[in-house]
Amino acid sequence: MAQNHKDIDKFDIKVVHDKFEASLQEDDDVDLELYLESFEELNKFFNLLGTVFGFVSKDLAQKIDHLNKLLRDNDTSHKYKTVKTMIEHEKETEILHKKGHTSGSRTLLRIHRGLDFIQLFLKRISELENHENTSVACREAYDQSLAKHHSFLIKQGAKVAMYTLPTREQLLKKVCGDEEEIQRAVNLLPKTLAASAVVYTRIDTLYTVHDLHNLP
Repeated sequence: MAQNHKDIDKFDIKVVHDKFEASLQEDDDVDLELYLESFEELNKFFNLLGTVFGFVSKDLAQKIDHLNKLLRDNDTSHKYKTVKTMIEHEKETEILHKKGHTSGSRTLLRIHRGLDFIQLFLKRISELENHENTSVACREAYDQSLAKHHSFLIKQGAKVAMYTLPTREQLLKKVCGDEEEIQRAVNLLPKTLAASAVVYTRIDTLYTVHDLHNLP
């Protein structure tokens, strides 16, 4: 990865864009390792927002870690090279519904749902004026995505926490840093959303083809 002067503790949208683009493989497939590297950067975005998104970032970090362990397993790592090979392997070995086993396909499905929320939220942020609050945009994105999969209690807690979100200007300063980095992120956002949309659609299609959207 190219070096830049950016604070390593800040969110770098270029990492998200570059990793998502690089993850696109032949036959409408997605490289799992590159996908996870992109998502780790996206999760940094949530960590920088503080406790508001603690319920999202902690859960995503655990799921990313689980998939990374599958990628590092010398016996099966090649089976988890891409999303397609992972699904095919887990269907062939009948571990998708194996009791006491957390499959990679189930884990990725939860991360996939998180990407839906992130995309919607970032798109809405891009449409706001600097002085506008981001809480309404966040609630709208949440209602259209993750809320469909959360219990009543989690939904209520999340919506209460979202009221504390700052204005667009304050949020961008917190996650990106100085004005130069904010402008860099704003400029890259449309291309990043376009790349993530392709990744999202490919994974969504694979789960539809294999009838895995309702994995428990």
